[in-house]
Amino acid sequence: MSRAENKADRLMKMEALLLAHPEGLTQSEIARRLGVGRSVIHRNLYDFQKLYPAIEHDDGRICIDRSMYLLNVAFTLHEAMAVHLASRLLATRMDRQNPHAASALRKLGVALEKLAPRISSHVKQAADVMDDASQWQDPRYLDVLEQLTLAWAEQRKVKVKHRSDKAGKVLDYFLCPYFIEPYAVGQTTHLIARDEATGKMRTLKIERIEKVELTQERYEIPADFDPRDLLADAWGIWYTENAPVEVTLKFNRSVAGRLKETRWHRSEQETELEDGSIIWKAKVAEPQEMIPWIRAWGADCEVVEPKRLRETMMGETKMMAEQYGWFISSKPSGKSSTLDDFFGDK
Repeated sequence: MSRAENKADRLMKMEALLLAHPEGLTQSEIARRLGVGRSVIHRNLYDFQKLYPAIEHDDGRICIDRSMYLLNVAFTLHEAMAVHLASRLLATRMDRQNPHAASALRKLGVALEKLAPRISSHVKQAADVMDDASQWQDPRYLDVLEQLTLAWAEQRKVKVKHRSDKAGKVLDYFLCPYFIEPYAVGQTTHLIARDEATGKMRTLKIERIEKVELTQERYEIPADFDPRDLLADAWGIWYTENAPVEVTLKFNRSVAGRLKETRWHRSEQETELEDGSIIWKAKVAEPQEMIPWIRAWGADCEVVEPKRLRETMMGETKMMAEQYGWFISSKPSGKSSTLDDFFGDK
């Protein structure tokens, strides 16, 4: 191997080594791990910093700036279509400006110009949506997301100030970020983290986080942690340590076709009745999270069980009727339920 090839190989090994050690390493530590003298690393450092975004700390540690590190990615046509669909969801379901997302989509659009020019143009249009002036400009949200992303990537604990939804009170948390999850229905983003004060998992809406402070304390995400398991029974983002609750809904025949076009939950089961209506069941971690979805079906969806969810929807229906001038008695009418034939006296 020539001298130039040897140097290029060493720079690549330094890159891999520093990516594996986000906390950074000194020149002596790099030299020891690569089996060369410290003077060799010192000479190569200048060339390394020209190729990679490196930070040299006051204590001599060198690390890669992950917020500036560029990834080389190649897509097939069908992979590009998958990214296009994801970019459209991102552009249409997130209401805040995100220059990072826009920049990423533009790079993808440029890369696709020769392979798929039509897809390329639409990806670049999605980028324009992400940083359009009509999007909500929320620099605090963007700063919080950037800090949490860096903390998650480098596994650094964070101090967070989070505003409560109900009381509006700002609470302090000391957290270990485990996952960041978007929620399309609410057009929101959520942090899933371990609370150092309680040792339990906690989910915080990032839009309500007012400040994030990165610390130098490191943490390890357990090898068995899998967000798919954590959110397996969730309707969206809510999960619980308790057993999931079985939800039973009845859908009118007029919406049966639309209902069957989509798999709404991994545990769902459908039973078609003689009149064409459908009994739909699923085991959900927190049924309350389903309420906006149930509302959207209007009178074409009836909550059968659980009782608490049914009573919640009954109360909402009564208040809505009164809001529009329909005053309904709170006493039972004596009329049999449309579900009596199916459920009997259950």
